[in-house]
Amino acid sequence: MRVDRGFSRPRGGSRKSNTAPRPRRRSGGPSQKAPWLCLAPALVVLGGLLVYPVYQLGLISFFEYTQAQVSGGEPTTFQGFGNYSELFSDSQFWQVLLATVVFAAACVVSTLAVGCSLAVLLTRVRAVPRLVLMLAALGAWATPAITGSTVWLFLFDPDFGAVNRVLGLGDHSWTYGRFGAFFLVLLEVVWCSFPFVMVTVYAGIRAVPAEVLEAASLDGASQWRIWRSVLAPMLRPILVVVTIQSVIWDFKVFTQIYVMTNGGGIAGQNLVLNVYAYQKAFASSQYSLGSAIGVVMLLILLAVTLVYLRLLRRQGEEI
Repeated sequence: MRVDRGFSRPRGGSRKSNTAPRPRRRSGGPSQKAPWLCLAPALVVLGGLLVYPVYQLGLISFFEYTQAQVSGGEPTTFQGFGNYSELFSDSQFWQVLLATVVFAAACVVSTLAVGCSLAVLLTRVRAVPRLVLMLAALGAWATPAITGSTVWLFLFDPDFGAVNRVLGLGDHSWTYGRFGAFFLVLLEVVWCSFPFVMVTVYAGIRAVPAEVLEAASLDGASQWRIWRSVLAPMLRPILVVVTIQSVIWDFKVFTQIYVMTNGGGIAGQNLVLNVYAYQKAFASSQYSLGSAIGVVMLLILLAVTLVYLRLLRRQGEEI
């Protein structure tokens, strides 16, 4: 007599296991394609609004494209990197680039300082003052840039401005000197930019467990120490987002400079890259040079963003 050991093999079939085999997950299956399908409409819109204009911007920067080519009087000729060589050999470009970097850095630091300070203040005040501050900040945020610039210019007007009267400065002109004009524009940029930082950081602070803050207070930590040692490390991903957004917004500022300094100040002393590109492209009809400046700005912003994210990845931060 034959005794089967283990599982018996059914007649006319192969040996089967009691447990069904687990289905394998295929890469690129429906579960992985679903997010991309949901994002497809937004990607199509972004492609039409961003990718194609950037492509045209880069394409024009490699050709000779002036008013003669626009009107059809002369043919468009390929210049290669000739426009970039002309741009980099211009000393005014480097002066404007330096002024743009310094001005944008000052705006970013000031905006983050004001926004983070007011976000902490919102957690310390009662409901009614918090609501008033939030509504005032959102009003500043919702104000169009050209409207806010005009109002600030009127407030600091040497003849009719309320600021000179309150401070007793007489007919002092805030936009005549280079640094005074940059300082006035900086105040307006911070005024219309800090609400985004304040609301975002405040939402992050509210998500921090209250027990962590209470423990730090019981240990005798000051408000500055709590922010530096407790809140800032926990809010680092949020601070990364608001910092990158502020760098992009402040580096390509245009409306405030153009309106408040009347197109770049006396003899171009308050020019930034965006206004400089506008003058080259439309005031001088050198559209190819204006496009080259736009490409340089785009590459600088991409480089700053990638370097910043790379440094955070090396520190083990998840973005």
